[in-house]
Amino acid sequence: MSDTPPSSPITVSRREFIAKSAVAAAGIMIVPRFVLGGKGYTAPSDQLVIAGVGVGGKGESDLANFVKSGKARIGFLCDVDDRRAAKSVKAFPQAKYYKDWRQLLDKENKSFDAVSVATPDHNHANVALASMQLGKHVYVQKPLTHDIYEARVLTEAAKKYKVVTQMGNQGASNDGVRQLREWYDAKLIGDVDTVYCWTDRPVWPQGIPWPATPAAVPPEVDWDLWLGSAPQTAYIDKLIPFNWRGWWEYGTGALGDMGCHLLEAPFRVLDLQYPTAVQASVGSVYVDEFKRGYFPESCPPSSHVVLTFPKTSKTKHDVTVHWMDGGIQPERPTELGANEMFGDGGNGILFVGKKGKMMASTYSANPQLLPLSRTAEAKVKPKLARVPGGADGHYAQWVEACLAGYGNKEVSSPFELAGPLTEALLIANLAIRGHDIRQANADGKGFTYPGRNLKLNWDPSQMKVTNLDEVNRFVKRDYRAGWTLGA
Repeated sequence: MSDTPPSSPITVSRREFIAKSAVAAAGIMIVPRFVLGGKGYTAPSDQLVIAGVGVGGKGESDLANFVKSGKARIGFLCDVDDRRAAKSVKAFPQAKYYKDWRQLLDKENKSFDAVSVATPDHNHANVALASMQLGKHVYVQKPLTHDIYEARVLTEAAKKYKVVTQMGNQGASNDGVRQLREWYDAKLIGDVDTVYCWTDRPVWPQGIPWPATPAAVPPEVDWDLWLGSAPQTAYIDKLIPFNWRGWWEYGTGALGDMGCHLLEAPFRVLDLQYPTAVQASVGSVYVDEFKRGYFPESCPPSSHVVLTFPKTSKTKHDVTVHWMDGGIQPERPTELGANEMFGDGGNGILFVGKKGKMMASTYSANPQLLPLSRTAEAKVKPKLARVPGGADGHYAQWVEACLAGYGNKEVSSPFELAGPLTEALLIANLAIRGHDIRQANADGKGFTYPGRNLKLNWDPSQMKVTNLDEVNRFVKRDYRAGWTLGA
């Protein structure tokens, strides 16, 4: 791995020059640096040098967790917002700071091994692919991408460029998802054909019109770089650092925020791949006391999506997965006591089998058989290897896999698995967005909504909806002029 200091041009100190000259002249045996450093010392050549792109908020905590592994060093930081980057800059004073990730990759790519991407959703794919094309390992926050097309491209790129990849859905490394798999494989609940996933998100504004009055761009923010591949538009107040999630141009709504955490277990337990059909109903808001409003540029305040997956080697029939957000929840199972917690209260996963049910919380935590008394009674021998540290170990797992090299060490959420998972939740978003597709009536007064009350048929090989072409424009968006996917 790279042991070049994070600076350019590369320089050699006087001490290093003398030491190397002495070794060459005397022909003495070279003593490994970890021996010289003593117990607990990690030689620079045994460290993963990481460049962070998007280093505030979740990006900040990601970098801190990589360093906790004891085998990573943060060599470079990049963020379009100096305010958001401030804590990381303070935490990693030796790291060189950039605002433009393209300059970072262009100027410093020989001085780091891996890239951590924690930008808003709409810029995940272009940063990640450009890094992979340089042979860099990548860790990308969930959801993997903003668009379905981008997810498929990154999935294929991981194999093509032979780099170690991991999506930031840390629950994929939890013991819980492995426990659920072992219970299911032991046939404790029988064949599953229905799954429910739900969340109390969003906790940011959705279902609102785009503000009519632009605001002044904060001096610490490079707004053009923040927009990146998204269309040019004026800055609005309170869009960043968090509320962008509720706007389709930048975010992916509650599904993008929580879907990768909650759909992870159904995908791994049942070996799901690509759905073949999807339908949705969405909540609206009242713009006045008589009229409900739908705002196509904003994600809705709540939704219920039904995805149909073809049967797999783990199921006897097609599988129906229900997604609910905005506080909507499925009916409580009859096996659950009136005062017993359903999921973790706001979020949860429920598997409905022919012989029983099982549930879990966010990150597949706290897996339970229903009724809850069955959990303690179940005697199933663990067969799946656990990740040391569970969800917290998700970061060290990726670091160690990068050091080992592509194909030499397993990770929990490589793009080969994370890509299809991300595609599924983005296909669910197609149905949500398709619900609000509008066409002007013949008289020019009002609109019709051809996307409502339809089941959208999805062809995964062509990556398109076959019975409502209007919605396919959301499969692959047009990037703003000057921005491309990858090099």
